[in-house]
This record gives sequence, structure tokens and C-alpha cells, in this order.
Amino acid sequence: RQGAMSMNQFTQQINFLLAALSGAERIFDMMNEIQELDEGTVTLCNVRRNDQGGWEECREFTHCFAWKVPHEGPADMAEPHTGSQSGFRLIPLKGDVRFDQVVFGYTPEKTILNGISLYAKPGQKIAFVGSTGAGKTTIINLVNRFYEIQQGTITYDGIDIRTIKKDDLRRSLSMVIQDTHLFTGTIADNIRYGRLDATDEDVVNAAKVANAHSFIRRLPQGYDTPLHSDGANLSQGQRQLLAIARAAISRPPVLILDEATSSIDTRTEKLIEKGMDALMDGRTVFVIAHRLSTVRNSKAIMVLEKGEINTNRRHDLDLLMKIRSGGFRKEDGTFDSEFYDILADFEERLQTATRESVLPDNPDMEKVEAFVEYVNRRSIEGDY
Repeated sequence: RQGAMSMNQFTQQINFLLAALSGAERIFDMMNEIQELDEGTVTLCNVRRNDQGGWEECREFTHCFAWKVPHEGPADMAEPHTGSQSGFRLIPLKGDVRFDQVVFGYTPEKTILNGISLYAKPGQKIAFVGSTGAGKTTIINLVNRFYEIQQGTITYDGIDIRTIKKDDLRRSLSMVIQDTHLFTGTIADNIRYGRLDATDEDVVNAAKVANAHSFIRRLPQGYDTPLHSDGANLSQGQRQLLAIARAAISRPPVLILDEATSSIDTRTEKLIEKGMDALMDGRTVFVIAHRLSTVRNSKAIMVLEKGEINTNRRHDLDLLMKIRSGGFRKEDGTFDSEFYDILADFEERLQTATRESVLPDNPDMEKVEAFVEYVNRRSIEGDY
């Protein structure tokens, strides 16, 4: 027994040593990484209206932003700067994002996006759906300039994003992702992380917008409640609401939601959706989701398949959205013949692809909604 104990202690120490060596290797690899170059010349600044009705730069947070573009920029789209400085123009930040024949691959051997072209006008909500690996998150990464594209252009308010400084570009965007990360500190500190100079009143208002104020107020210490271990003392839904509040306090013109509600139940999702609806109001929004409920108010649904936009699948999803919203229902509560023709077509394609039948004869609305969700999931997974 004495010998076995010594052997166990020895193997334990060996495991600790190997873990330390592995961690040190990662640290040294990071230290050896080449520093990321940023040759952008366009910056983001706070602006306000002057006496002449034009824009001028200011130091205080005004909820209004503009791109500070050198004179060689797109002057035809810009208003002249009227402040004391010269040599640049101000273009109001609106959130107009456009992809033009974008080609990208993480490695030269494999292309992920093949000539993608799309646009999102200010205030529009654009949804991306598709199977895993179709390129949805890649599009979001390119908007943030985490990677550089091989061909094509991405413009932001008419400015090529490659000319915008990365820090300023990312400051104009706000993201709510599936995996919420909270920091050690109070709830107020975590919300304020979205804008470090925010006041306590701003923090409370952001929590109200995100529909998080009610649960925060019920906590023993309210906004001063300490969080630890990535918010382990809160539920998944509560952590997600704090992430939405963090995005709300920065008031970005462009909002990105990457599977923000996929890991929570439908009841909690309804609560979070109220906060999201308030947050998305008047902003350009990119949504990545699999649930129809998350993308139902989208201006357009982009179905990505093998790095391209599949217009046929997009038409299918538009029909599914119309079915879910009751677009084929008559005044007496029954459905018109087109509705049953569409369901029969979906059912036939499902049987051809999967050899299964899931829709009973004379279905009620509850069964129809379950069928719609099922078809949506199978179509996104690429079963037909």
C-alpha cells in the first residue's frame, strides 16, 4: 500500500508537469504570432449637429456616430467637416452593409464562400440559415474583419471595410452569441462592459430594454450582486439577458445575433425575444438561427448551402414563415386550398428524402405548427 501511494503521487505530479508544459507551449506560440497589421485610415467618432445643420466631431457620447474619412475617401457621399480640423470628411454611420461577389476560404485549398452578394439597408433584419459548415458564421467573421477576403468587396456605409481601422469597425458592431461569457465582478460591471463610461442610470435603462431589470431587482444585492465562475450563480437565460443588456448599453447601429437563443428553452426564449425586439428596433441586424420563431420578422432570409445562397430553399422558408403566421387562414379559421397543396408538397419531398410521414390527415393547427418546425429543421439540415 505504501508503494502504491508513492506511485500515485508520482503519476499525479507527472500529469501536472505535462499540463504545465502544454500550457507553456500555447503561451509561447501566441508570443511568436506575427502582430496583426491594421492599415486602415478611417476612424469612428462621436458627432453632433452644429448651427449650420452639418456634423461636427465631439468628445461626449451623443448616440450619434460618423466615419472620419480622409479626403481621398468617397467624398461624393460625405458631408464636409465644419470643425476646426481639416483634411477629412464625416460620413454619418447608418449601418448599410453590402457584400459584392465575396470569395473567401480559411485556407487557399478550400473555398467557403463562393461569390456571395447581399445587402442590408439601415434598420433591416437579415437572417442566415443553413446546415453546419454552410458559411453562416464566416459571413459574420468577415463583417468584423477577423479574416481578410480573397476576392470581392464588403462596404459599410459605402466605405470599403479594409480602409476602416479594425478597432473602430468592431466598436460600431455589437454581438450576442450562443456562449455567453461573464466576468468576475458585479452585474452592473458586466453590463457596463459594453460601454465603460456608462452611468448607473444607463446600466438600469439597458437592463430594462433587455427585459433583465425584473430578475436583477429580485436578487439579494440587485445590480451589486457579485458574479463568479462565468456567472455560474445565474441561469442560462439570465446570463443571456445580461449579454443582451451589454449590447443594448453600447447602442450599436449594427447588431449581430449568432444562435443567441439556441441553448435555452422556448419559454425563456419568449422572455429574451422581448428584450431582443427592443434592442433590434431601428438597427441593422444579422441573425443566425435555426428556429423559425427567431427569424420570423426578418426582411430577408438567406439560405446558405455550400458557400452560396440557395434561392429555392429561401422560397421554402418564406412559405413556412407564412404558414406559421397564419397567412393562408380564412376568416372562418379554415385554410385555403393553396395551404394544403404546399403541405402536400413538403410532405412528398420529405417522404422521398427520408421515407417517413409525419403529417396526419385533417391536421389541427398544433400539428401543423409542429410539422412546420420539423420541415424547417430537416430542410436546414439538407435532407431534401
